[in-house]
Amino acid sequence: MTIDKYNFKGQKALVRVDFNTPLDENGHITDDTRIRGALPTLKKILADGGSLILMSHMGKPKGKVNPKFSLKQIVGDVSCALGVDVAFAPDCAKAQEAAANLKEGEVLMLENLRFYPQEEGKPVGIEKDAPEYEQAKKEMKQAQKEFAKTLASYADCYVNDAFGTAHRKHASTAVVADYFDAEHKMLGYLMEKEVEAVNNVLNNIRRPFTAIMGGSKVSTKIGIINNLMDKVDNLIICGGMTYTFMKALGGKIGQSLCEDEYLSLALDILKNAKEKGVNLMLCTDSVVADRFANDADAIVCPSNNIPDDRMGMDIGPDSRQAFAKTIEEAKTILWNGPAGVFEFDNFAHGSEAIAHAIARATQNGAYSLIGGGDSVACINKLNLGNQVSYISTGGGALLEAIEGKILPGIAAIKGE
Repeated sequence: MTIDKYNFKGQKALVRVDFNTPLDENGHITDDTRIRGALPTLKKILADGGSLILMSHMGKPKGKVNPKFSLKQIVGDVSCALGVDVAFAPDCAKAQEAAANLKEGEVLMLENLRFYPQEEGKPVGIEKDAPEYEQAKKEMKQAQKEFAKTLASYADCYVNDAFGTAHRKHASTAVVADYFDAEHKMLGYLMEKEVEAVNNVLNNIRRPFTAIMGGSKVSTKIGIINNLMDKVDNLIICGGMTYTFMKALGGKIGQSLCEDEYLSLALDILKNAKEKGVNLMLCTDSVVADRFANDADAIVCPSNNIPDDRMGMDIGPDSRQAFAKTIEEAKTILWNGPAGVFEFDNFAHGSEAIAHAIARATQNGAYSLIGGGDSVACINKLNLGNQVSYISTGGGALLEAIEGKILPGIAAIKGE
């Protein structure tokens, strides 16, 4: 079933949203992107004449009640965004009466799902190598099913609109779907857009296809790089990953980040790219500093000849120019991970150059998908959000989707 084809008139809809919003020390939302992202789905249900039961997690309370992570803090913001007074159920597993009393057009928000360990389905307080762990795991899986069954009992239909948690087989993202037939469970609009965006960069490729992989560690990007190798024309590797490759090639990297245990893997990636005809680009010059600070003394030098007392902090001007040229010629673009220490303004210029190049390419007809916290932060900081094709709301979920993995939250709806 698709959300457009479903009539929610007289229906109670259980909607998994991702309202894991950042809060300041006073419990005030500092970025409401995730709430705004869910509005099309929620407003469609209300416009049809349905009622809403919203469920989400916040933070990592590890199966225990913690006021710091209470969703009660954001009820007012959600009410304001929806234009409807939102009621609150202080215990997500004991909301039967509140759900039963919901009338057409009314909204109920459940307390943080992760206050119950059953949501994540992992034994609490038992080490994995403990002899009783396997039995505890089995018991927790059964408890997770019961928890999901309770959640499902509140509603007539289920909508998953939380892409950020789609890679987790949690009670509210995957298991709960088992208690609804195919005609009464569906993806929300946000989830549909995320799935379409991933499909566009993996299966509806217009060439040249350029992927920009940044960030600090090769180890976290192995799966993505391997999956992209059969799809991309150009693979730009930047950020802290650069220096593992440079050292593997015999270069001097000073104090730069490096995963020594992945040196041989870096060489394998380079060899694989060559065999597959992929243009793998590394940054040839780097902005290097004498310490990890915004006001550090910085110079530009070759990425494979960094002084012993300095570390790579950003891509240099030659690399910015080379990367921008390749990006601007692309027709499909994927960007995940910054080109440097983006949190320091003085070392954000490489990431900014990439962002502007992607915006120019998109203006010229390219499809661009931005994913990963720092990449998204960069695009938003530069007010370029409306100049790229799609900004993903999912971090880990997007990465796993690009790796080619089936996401449990989507499979549970589509029956895959």
